[in-house]
Amino acid sequence: MKFLDQAKVYVRSGDGGAGCVSFRREKFIEFGGPNGGDGGRGGDVVVECTDGLNTLIDYRYQQHFKARPGMHGMGKNRNGPRGDDVVLKVPQGTEIYAEDGETLLADMTEVGQRVVLARGGNGGFGNAYFKSSTNQAPRHANPGQTGTEMWIWLRLKLIADAGLVGLPNAGKSTFLAAVSAAKPKIADYPFTTLHPGLGVVGVDGREFVLADIPGLIEGAHEGHGLGDRFLGHVERCRVLIHLVDGTGEHAGKAYKTVRAELEAYGHGLSDKPEIVVLTKADSLDEETRKDQVARLKRAAKRTPYVISAASGAGVRDVLRAVMAMLDGVDAAEAERADDAPWQP
Repeated sequence: MKFLDQAKVYVRSGDGGAGCVSFRREKFIEFGGPNGGDGGRGGDVVVECTDGLNTLIDYRYQQHFKARPGMHGMGKNRNGPRGDDVVLKVPQGTEIYAEDGETLLADMTEVGQRVVLARGGNGGFGNAYFKSSTNQAPRHANPGQTGTEMWIWLRLKLIADAGLVGLPNAGKSTFLAAVSAAKPKIADYPFTTLHPGLGVVGVDGREFVLADIPGLIEGAHEGHGLGDRFLGHVERCRVLIHLVDGTGEHAGKAYKTVRAELEAYGHGLSDKPEIVVLTKADSLDEETRKDQVARLKRAAKRTPYVISAASGAGVRDVLRAVMAMLDGVDAAEAERADDAPWQP
C-alpha cells in the first residue's frame, strides 16, 4: 500500500428539506385545517479516527464527499426524514486544516474520536407550524437551509515516542531494522527511505514506538532533496535520536547541518530532548573513530553514543537512554500538569 500523508478533499453537508403546504381534505370534515409537515435536516460531514489505518491513500481516488439532503415534508403532518451523514475515516494522528492550509480545524489523536466538520441545513417548517388563531389557513412553508461546503486539507503526522533524524545514509533505516520488527528498505545510496516508517522497540521488558523519516540535506527547508515536509512526522515525538554517519567527512559539520534544518523548520523540533549517536563504528579504525567522536562532541556539546547497528554494539545503551529520557519527559509533563491552575 502506498504511503500518502497529505490530501485535499471537498466536503459538503446536506441541504435541509422543504416544508410542505397541505390541508386536510376528508369527507364529512368541513374544516380540516393545515397539515403540512416539516422538512428533514440535512446530513452532517463527520470525521472519525479509526484504528487499522496508517495512510491517507483512500483520499487519492475520491476527493468529493457529500452528505444526503433531508427529505421534504409531506401532508398528514408527516415530517421528512433526516439525511444520512457522510463519514470520513482517517488514521490516528491526522490533522484537518481549512483550505488556506494554516487554520487548524481538528486534530484526530485518539481512536474513536469524532468531529463534525459541517452540519447539515435545518429543514423548513410546513404550513401546520404557522397556524394560529389569527392565521388559521396559512398557505406558505419554509424552504430548507442549504448545507455547508468547503475544501479541507488532511495531513497525517505519525504518533511515536521517539524519532530518528539525520542526513541521508546515516543509518536510520538500519537502526530501525536492528531494534524492531520493521523491514525498511536499506541500500548504499542516498534517499533510500522515501516514506516514513514505524517500529515497536522493546528494551528491558518495556516498549516504545520509533519513527523513521527520509534524510535531510542542507537547504531542505528550501525544497532541496526531499524537502523538510516529512519532519511533520516527528513533531509529535517526545525524543529525537540524531544519527550521524561515522564514515562521513566531518561528523560535527553533519550534525550542525541537520540542526540548522530543524531550527529552520520550527514547530519546536529544535527544543526537543535529543540523543546524539555516531553510527557505523564497525567501519572505522580506532584513530578515525576518536577524531569523529571528538568532532561530534564539540558540535553537539555532549558525549555521543557510538554504535554499530550491523553488529549490535552499543545499540542497547542507546535504547536504554531513550527510555530513561522518555521517563524524564513524562515526569516533567506530570509535574507541569500538577502545577497548572485549577479550572472549574
